[in-house]
Amino acid sequence: MRKLKDIKPLKLENYTLYVINQLKLPNELEWVKLENYIDVAKAIKNMLVRGAPLIGIVGAYGFAVGIKNCIENGKVMENGKEIYETLLNTRPTAVNLQWALERMWNKFENLLKENKEKEEIVNELFKEAYRIELEDYHANKMMGGYGQVLIPEKATVLTHCNTGALATAGWGTALGVIRSAYENGKDITVLVDETRPYLQGSRLTAWELKEEGIPHYIITDNSAGFLISKGKVDLIIVGADRIVANGDVANKIGTYTLSVLAKEHNIPFYVVAPTSTFDLTTPTGKDIPIEVRDEREVKTCGGCEIAPEQSKAINYSFDITPAENITAIITEKGLINEVNEKNIKNFLNYKIN
Repeated sequence: MRKLKDIKPLKLENYTLYVINQLKLPNELEWVKLENYIDVAKAIKNMLVRGAPLIGIVGAYGFAVGIKNCIENGKVMENGKEIYETLLNTRPTAVNLQWALERMWNKFENLLKENKEKEEIVNELFKEAYRIELEDYHANKMMGGYGQVLIPEKATVLTHCNTGALATAGWGTALGVIRSAYENGKDITVLVDETRPYLQGSRLTAWELKEEGIPHYIITDNSAGFLISKGKVDLIIVGADRIVANGDVANKIGTYTLSVLAKEHNIPFYVVAPTSTFDLTTPTGKDIPIEVRDEREVKTCGGCEIAPEQSKAINYSFDITPAENITAIITEKGLINEVNEKNIKNFLNYKIN
């Protein structure tokens, strides 16, 4: 059994949150100090931190930091909702952020109802954020265990975007499954989609794989279909930002294309996500709000202009993969092998309630 590193993308020191600036990777490993909830909101919105689970965790800590600052300034309830809304509105597609903030808000309201002292309120909120972080880390390890058994002893795996330690509390979701398979001695080669326009694959996933010593190749997004058609890919494994009631999945733009290719060429297409990513209040993928980001992200690369200034660009950050294209969803509670509304509801009710 191989021994891998345990990369962590955030740390808390004396009630102050520090995160890895993912915009600087792979060239520089920079830790950024987030002193207030506005700093946290900017870090999420500007993608210093990204990945649905990590956004939720950082948002939870951001709420605790904001309440701490409010109490220090003699304000509690007056600004509590403002903190919540500011953090919630940073990234609309990933449901983990909403889930984590609702959990923090409920904790905050209960503490106020119990007439807790201000210092205890702060302590308890930071404890709750830490529980969210710790639960995510252990969920990732569980997903890795469940998922790695689906990977053959020798396999070439294609993945998209970054779903590793940098997108979570540590270890990762889809990349965590790859990590677990490699750690257990499997002969794994990873094909890493570069993932335009933010290059989360070539910048972040490749950096993680390099750090772990896992064999990999970076490929251009538009070469995936050709490689699959040549029999160079055994399976595709991706993460998720939101899974709705009927099993449709919102994930990084380009995921839908890969699911169609997998279906056409009869190779497995796995989605890996914690149960906090499920949103049963949203019926289908058509009802998911899709974030549209600044066109400059498409028209520049590494700070260099790569398109005419006068040209317009479309920059959807996510797309929707229909449930019928998914071989299985891997969660910390087990596998959903037939992805449909009935099976999802039965699975979540059985596993959670």
